[in-house]
Amino acid sequence: MFSSAFRRVAALVVAYFVFQLTTAVASPAPLEGLDKQARDALADLTPRELVARATPAPPHWVVYGDKYVSGTTGPPDASAITGFNVFLLSFLLTEGAWDKAYEWTTLTAAQRSAVKSQYAAAGIKLMVSVFGSTDVPTSSGNDPVATANTIAAWVKQYSLDGVDVDYEDFNAMDAGTAENWLISFTTQLRSQLPSGSYIITHAPVAPWFSPNKWPGGGYLKVNQQVGSLIDWYNIQFYNQGSTEYTTCAGLLTASSSTWPNSAVFQIIASGVPESKVVIGKPANTGDANNGYIAPATLAGCISQAKSQGWNAGVSTWEFPDAAASWIQTVRASSWPV
Repeated sequence: MFSSAFRRVAALVVAYFVFQLTTAVASPAPLEGLDKQARDALADLTPRELVARATPAPPHWVVYGDKYVSGTTGPPDASAITGFNVFLLSFLLTEGAWDKAYEWTTLTAAQRSAVKSQYAAAGIKLMVSVFGSTDVPTSSGNDPVATANTIAAWVKQYSLDGVDVDYEDFNAMDAGTAENWLISFTTQLRSQLPSGSYIITHAPVAPWFSPNKWPGGGYLKVNQQVGSLIDWYNIQFYNQGSTEYTTCAGLLTASSSTWPNSAVFQIIASGVPESKVVIGKPANTGDANNGYIAPATLAGCISQAKSQGWNAGVSTWEFPDAAASWIQTVRASSWPV
């Protein structure tokens, strides 16, 4: 048990922290560049709520959920994903919510609040993933600013912790039109969902970081222009060829000549902060066309990366194939649960 003297000291420390946090939120600097709606949203939050919403430090252990799971509406019980700290409801499309994102809307406000409380107690952020492989917003002519406004409003309406931008408009990237769309979209999304209060991640395929490969600059341009607005990248190191990113060397240090300089440490060498390079992998062979690495083998790759200073974490597609046992195996040798 704590002594009364220790309790008094602890109380003073907590009071000081809350004062500092409240002062920081009240000061103009964090609110610069935000519109009135975003400023008002911040002003309505208590210091405790701001702490709960703060962007977590790496490593990030991220799992997508899109599949229908019998008996479960919305996200799974937190105990089913012990070892993960982010769950992504998939997907919110330009035409509306589908699959797990839609299921979340069918819960009552009280049910959603209970889930959020359970997840917060377990240290798990609950976010929505947007677009995915079936949505091509640039090629479809969707306005990036209006699209960002709609998505941000949905996130606020359904009390989520942020947005994962799973942009897969390959024709637009090939044409060199994806980058400016993404830059405008991300800028507006962050203006509506302020940093420190909401999380924004992107989930590009790894080849989009290959230098001099894309007419518009690829994701290196996106990172250069708006990387400071993106908390991290859930990079898809799969579905890019039967032998791509399937060994520790090919994943971490030297990608193939097909997608040059797109392995983890090559992406970092191109200017992307290592703390933002989250390794995305399918949970099993049925969750992707190719790029699978068995969890125990992936754990060895993660251990190698950690020994070289990397600490960003792992994302995986998808629950329930990726559940507590999967991530605990992947983390076992480096970050045991």
